[in-house]
Amino acid sequence: MKCPFCGHLESKVIDSRASREGDAIRRRRQCEACQKRFTSYERVLGPEDNHPPMVVKKDGRRESFDREKILQGLQLACKKRPIPTERIEAVADAIEGRLMGQGTREVPSSWIGEQVMEALRELDKVAYVRFASVYKEFRDEEEFLKEIKALRRRRRKPPQPPTETLFDSQK
Repeated sequence: MKCPFCGHLESKVIDSRASREGDAIRRRRQCEACQKRFTSYERVLGPEDNHPPMVVKKDGRRESFDREKILQGLQLACKKRPIPTERIEAVADAIEGRLMGQGTREVPSSWIGEQVMEALRELDKVAYVRFASVYKEFRDEEEFLKEIKALRRRRRKPPQPPTETLFDSQK
């Protein structure tokens, strides 16, 4: 707790008790640097305080974040692919963790979709194209081909051997 007098970050708790209203904890503290005393009030957060962020849809509607929707989308994209369920759940956990870590009250659904696509691109190319076809609303096979070509361009090219040999550089 930062001291209001000198700004030092270390203080010790001298006394702790419930506040008069009962919704907070009142603590008497003493700064370890300047030795001055001050009072802090701390509120305990319950499960009702940890609201998931609202997801803002393309049409402007808002709905509570639902991890199950991400999981269902991943499972559908990975259907009949050699991907263990644990890996799919780990992807959903990672996306949920990133979202909760942002600490924002609202997140666009497009952010979630991009996170899923990026994870699937690394996990399984077929699952990625399946998900992308729905997410990006492909209308025909040309859009599929375009996405597959983009995937191929992203693949890392193997390192090329140097064209110059040791003997060539000594000329």
